Amino acid sequence: MATPAPFARYEFLIAWRYLRAKRAEGGVSVMTWISLIGITLAVAALIITLAVRSGFRDEFVSTILGANAHVTVYSQAYQDENGRITNVIPDYEDWAARLRMVDDVERVAPLVKGQVMAVFRDENTGMEVFGIAPEHLAEIPRISDPETAFGSLDDFPNGVAIGREAARALGVTVGDVVRFINPNGVKGPFGTSPRVNEYTVAYIFNSGRYDIDRARAYLPFAEAQAYFNRDGVADEIDVSVAEPEAIDRMAQSLRAAAGERSLLWTWKDSAGGFLRALEVEDTVMFVLMSVLVLIASMNIISGLVMLVKNKGRDIGILRTMGLTQGAIMRVFFLTGALVGTLGTIFGVILGCLFAIYFDQILAIVNGASGGGVWDGAVRGIYRLPAKLELNDVLAAVSLSLVLSWGITLIPARRAARMNPVEALRYE
Repeated sequence: MATPAPFARYEFLIAWRYLRAKRAEGGVSVMTWISLIGITLAVAALIITLAVRSGFRDEFVSTILGANAHVTVYSQAYQDENGRITNVIPDYEDWAARLRMVDDVERVAPLVKGQVMAVFRDENTGMEVFGIAPEHLAEIPRISDPETAFGSLDDFPNGVAIGREAARALGVTVGDVVRFINPNGVKGPFGTSPRVNEYTVAYIFNSGRYDIDRARAYLPFAEAQAYFNRDGVADEIDVSVAEPEAIDRMAQSLRAAAGERSLLWTWKDSAGGFLRALEVEDTVMFVLMSVLVLIASMNIISGLVMLVKNKGRDIGILRTMGLTQGAIMRVFFLTGALVGTLGTIFGVILGCLFAIYFDQILAIVNGASGGGVWDGAVRGIYRLPAKLELNDVLAAVSLSLVLSWGITLIPARRAARMNPVEALRYE
């Protein structure tokens, strides 16, 4: 007589029958539902957490790469013809031309930078001004986006572009005239006096980052050179590349193109600490949510232990009919594994739906709470997106199945070792 293969059809049928059995029939349907719901919510919570984590990192990196240079090229300090120590770049056009010849370089823009006090009526705020050519400003994705901006970049050569939050703090809009006060202004016989210029607000941008929109303004390059006493020189050269994540690989080529007097500062240098902190936080969150899945999976043990106790007579009968210990173990393993599998499937569906409609759900929560759930001034970015990634979903599914199936082996093994004589003694 041939021995049935493991996980035969009858094993699935018995497991399914036990799973559907009511308490009056010796089943544990209440515990089954508790286990199912627990695993569903735990898996959904894990997927939502991973999706929000991925969305936050992508949005944060996007605001960095979309509003800032991928590499900033500086000059080492040197002594000019007047004997003063400086680090400005007098031959910035030659540097820019050589940098443009490097493979995968998309944008090269000489810049002049300075600090000013912006004043409009009775309001004032400190700002960092970037002097940049209009054609180069139009190439910065987060700054030149017309859907989130006010005004037109066509008017920028005759005015100034400022961030949304700075405009809100000053109370200005497109067409208003704002005063810039530079303490290192005009040099005269009695010392240096502040330089005060008035500029028409031609463009108000929204970069997606509160700190940028609150303290940044752009002036046309030639105007900034005159205003900050940088005639014929630039302070730095901003470079954007095709693959920002591979900037470390390109750094040597960029340094060689700029010359031996150059210094490089990449976007990873400026944001690397925060990104590493995010990675640590990601690991900690995954471990914590894994514990939640483990706790939910532990309910399967409770249900199966009760089921094994209630089905002692059935186990004795099945053993006397010829079922092996392995078959009994597989029956109860399948019972628990079905709960874990179904809970995982429902959790994936719930978690994915929540992540897909996360913006709408967050808006509802924000409205119900009266606003302020996500404050850009505190968080740095204006929105908290959720981004579903296949690897995150697969990680959640794998973790849930491994834990729920592994937990099931404990009571299943106990059922397999039950002595059929002892099980039927009092029947």
